[in-house]
Amino acid sequence: MAPKKCPETQKSPDVAVLLRSKSRRGPQELEPEAKKLRVQGPVPSRTCESCCLLAELSSLQIPSRSSSIVRNLYQHKLGKATWSSLQQGLQKSFLHSLASYQVFRKAAPFDRRTTSLAWHPTHPSTLAVGSKGGDIMIWNFGIKDKPIFLKGIGAGGSITGLKFNHLNTNQFFASSMEGTTRLQDFKGNILRVYTSSNSCKVWFCSLDVSAKSRVVVTGDNMGHVILLSTDGKELWNLRMHKKKVAHVALNPCCDWLLATASIDQTVKIWDLRQIKGKDSFLYSLPHRHPVNAACFSPDGARLLTTDQNNEIRVYSASQWDSPLNLISHPHRHFQHLTPIKATWHSRHNLIVVGRYPDPNLKSCVPYELRTIDVFDGSSGKMMCQLYDPGYSGITSLNEFNPMGDTLASTMGYHILIWSQEEDGSQKDHERL
Repeated sequence: MAPKKCPETQKSPDVAVLLRSKSRRGPQELEPEAKKLRVQGPVPSRTCESCCLLAELSSLQIPSRSSSIVRNLYQHKLGKATWSSLQQGLQKSFLHSLASYQVFRKAAPFDRRTTSLAWHPTHPSTLAVGSKGGDIMIWNFGIKDKPIFLKGIGAGGSITGLKFNHLNTNQFFASSMEGTTRLQDFKGNILRVYTSSNSCKVWFCSLDVSAKSRVVVTGDNMGHVILLSTDGKELWNLRMHKKKVAHVALNPCCDWLLATASIDQTVKIWDLRQIKGKDSFLYSLPHRHPVNAACFSPDGARLLTTDQNNEIRVYSASQWDSPLNLISHPHRHFQHLTPIKATWHSRHNLIVVGRYPDPNLKSCVPYELRTIDVFDGSSGKMMCQLYDPGYSGITSLNEFNPMGDTLASTMGYHILIWSQEEDGSQKDHERL
């Protein structure tokens, strides 16, 4: 079955008009100075400036949020609507609410750019963010207390992966260019070191953890993938790729299923129960460019890959070896930019990814915005674009919290929290 190729949505004339009043920013402006830890309070409303660009609204026909939810639930209860149609109705209602999202919290705690991001599994307003200098901030933006700040080693300490420990949510796992994969607590104590390269030429680029199977998996810049138990026992260490393993991901429903993405232009899917060597993969998915990430959907049925140029792919469990969708999207690699990675929405069949306009693409228009783009995971169609002129840099990392109602983005030195305008106003009011 040939994959559906989805050309990116063209921008409306209104977008170009808006941008003519804005100066274009080069890559050197992506990381403004932010030498001191500072977490800023409520961001003033930008009703006139902020915009959330809904693509092709006429074809969406998004109904009123409340009436859509109630109607779909009622129809499902009567047996007149399938579970799939109920999910679609809830997704349309969410897209309707996305129109009112704005940046309502921001932080710039690091002296080097942000490199990793992870939401707390049980506290919907708490996240961990790592930097290129090895600093880590644990931030609960819902309270006034000062965030927890763990100082890194500086140059060479880049945090490449973060995961909270589901068995003890006051701890987290981290992989780094320092050459370690480790377990830490919120006080900065290193509780266990899982891998240590003892060489400045070898570092760890990604990690994932399964609380159910109690395993940790990490990949390095030489193509090796290491599987360990959470008590520190190494189960195997194999060279699975020819070059750096940029991303590893365990399937959330079948945690014996592992996806590895590499800059050798392949994504491979493995059965951890049948690993015998580098050729024992279930599927090898060739790409045209190096691959930044491969992420399973929350239901485990689909795989999302992001290359280093202009393509996002969606694969389905029914046919892993053939992409369901090819989405054209500009997010090219740049040396001083944290690699852009597309992610799944935590509740809906939606894909979220930052845009890095590429003038070499035919689809590029003058004064193109650096938006956060939202695609439908089934059709590959652009559904929405988020943009705030006050924060017009490139957002490399974008992830919704487990509740699915708050978006965290990293842009150079900055961490941005997006939520509904009315929700943000309510939270700000509660703090006064």
